[in-house]
Parts: sequence; structure tokens; C-alpha cells
Amino acid sequence: MKSQKLGLGLLLVAVGACKQGAGAPAAPPPAEVSVVTVEPRTLPLTYEFVGEVQPMRRVEVRAHGEGIIQSRPFTEGAFVKPGEVLYRLERVRSDAAYRSAAARLANAQRTLARLEPLLAQNAVAQQDVDNARTEAESAQADLDEARKNREDAVIRAEIGGRVGRTRLEVGARVTGPSDLLTTVEQLDPIYVVFRPSSQDLLRWRQDPRARDLIRAGSPLVVRVVLPDGTELPRQGRLDYVSPSLDPATGTQEFRASFSNKDLLLTSGQFVRVRLEGFTRDSSLAVPRRAVQQSLGRQYVLVVGPGDSVAAHDVRTGSWSGDAWIIEKGLAAGDRVIVDGVQKAAPGRQVHPVPFADTAEAVAQSGGDE
Repeated sequence: MKSQKLGLGLLLVAVGACKQGAGAPAAPPPAEVSVVTVEPRTLPLTYEFVGEVQPMRRVEVRAHGEGIIQSRPFTEGAFVKPGEVLYRLERVRSDAAYRSAAARLANAQRTLARLEPLLAQNAVAQQDVDNARTEAESAQADLDEARKNREDAVIRAEIGGRVGRTRLEVGARVTGPSDLLTTVEQLDPIYVVFRPSSQDLLRWRQDPRARDLIRAGSPLVVRVVLPDGTELPRQGRLDYVSPSLDPATGTQEFRASFSNKDLLLTSGQFVRVRLEGFTRDSSLAVPRRAVQQSLGRQYVLVVGPGDSVAAHDVRTGSWSGDAWIIEKGLAAGDRVIVDGVQKAAPGRQVHPVPFADTAEAVAQSGGDE
């Protein structure tokens, strides 16, 4: 009996030792996250606006006189050259007026030719000769006007460009300059108009370098993104800045000119305009995906002392390429989590590894712009 109790005791001791050796399961290692160390640096800034394509010149085609349209040689939407015939009006009345004026001039000239030799012989008065000269000059003026009215019956393109839709067809009566016949638009070069806000203008004017860029003829790089998302393969030149703001919208009109031989830009088209050339000194920036948003707040996860995670509320500013400039909430040297955010949480310990070299990370995010 005594030996049985001893054996049971030894068994209990062995079971206790096994339980003590197993213990609690080991904690998992800290999650690995990629971090970028923010440092002040000079960053390029890109601004983007909605732009409207406008023709360099737009001429309204109108008749100087009245008449019935006899022919319309042009094709709507085609390109025409300067001086090309667009409309021909009937010329019965203008031809009759021209012949009448020509006959009157011929008669006045014959009268003057008869009287001038007689003046030297004192056979006519000086007043008669003066009256004959006046009549000849008046007849010449009437003939010039009749000739112009006759020529105006043929309506030509004043500039080269794309002709629009005709407003009046063959057989319609033109009553005069009040009737718009069609338009001609010059599309190469072509304008793109955009309107920065008063806030953008104020920010630019406070920076001497930016202030020099928003003047006509400056080296500001103006690029256009077409409606299908492709970028126009050439840049434009800022050639006009309105001297005042539009009081209705609080914006200022800027205009850039682009070569347009391939006609990728069309009058009335809406595009995105990107302005490049602006910079900002001593800026802190992080890749865009490092900034989290929740319930109206923006924050980043920062690896602090002891590799523990903390959330920092931030206020973001402009974009620089794929980087977001941080106006408030970060300090130089902060390690911001870029990849692995889903594995991190405030108060949790992580294993930080460099996202890349800090300079390279910022270059990838915005330094290449």
C-alpha cells in the first residue's frame, strides 16, 4: 500500500513537470513593415486644371450686301485657304449698277475732254471746266463703289482654317451684314485656356520664383492631357495672363498656345492642363499610399521608440508627383510606414525595414517630375 502511494506521487510529479515544461505558446515575431524616413528637401510641384481648347482666330463670314445665294462651293467642316470662294450671290443688280456707273464716268470724261481745250481759247468759263472735273471725279467714285459691290457678291475666306456649318443654303436671301453665313477657325497653332483660383494665385505670388513663372513668355512648362487620358506629345507656351480676376468665379484667365498640325486639339474640347516648373523648399513628403483616411481625418502610422507604432494626424498640402507634401503633423526624422499598414496598429510593436533609401523613395514619389 505504501508503495502504491509512492508510485502515485511520482506520477503526479511527472505530470506537473510536463505541464510546466509545455508552458504558454510563444508570441509571434513583430510584423515587418516598410518605412520611409522623412527629411526636408526641395520638391517639384505640379498643378492641374481643367482647360478649354479655343481656336487661335475665329472669323465670322458675313455678306456686305444683299442678294440670293446662287452657289456654295465649300464643304462644311473642310479646310479652306485665304481667299477661297465660300458663297456667290446673284449679281444682276450689282452688274447693272456697275454698268450704269461706268457709262456715267465715260460721259463725264468725254465732257471734260471737250471743255479743257476750249478753256485755253477763252471759249468756256473756268467754272464750267471745274464743274466737269467734279462730275468726272464723282462718277469715278460711284464706279469704284459699284465695282466693290459687284465684287462683294463673291464672298471669300478671310483666313485659312476649318470652315463651319453653313447657316444659309443655296436659294436663301441674304439681307446684309446682319446675316451670319458661317465661321472659319484657325486651328494651328491653337489656344488652351485655363483658370487658376485666387488661392493658387496668392500662393504663387508669395514665392518670387513662382511669380516669375506666371508671366506670359515664361519658361513654365504647360502640358495637356487629352480626354482619353493620353498626354499630348508636346508642351505649350504661356502667352497670355488676364490682368484681372473674373468677379463671378474668382479665377484668372491663363492661355497657352500649342502647335496643332495633327489636329489632336479641337475647338471646344475640354482637357486637363498640367503646369510644371514650380518648386518648394524644405518640404516634408511621403508617398501617397502612406496617408490613411478615416472619418474625415488624415493620418500616418509612425514607428517610434522601441519600434512601437503611433498614429499621427496630418494636414496634407499639394502633390509632388506621387508624393504628398505634409503641412503639419510630421517632423524631420520620423519613420512613416508605407507598406504593411494593414499589419500595424497604434501601440503594436513592428519590425521596420527601409522602404528604400530615403532619397530614392522620395525620388520615386516625386523627384523624377
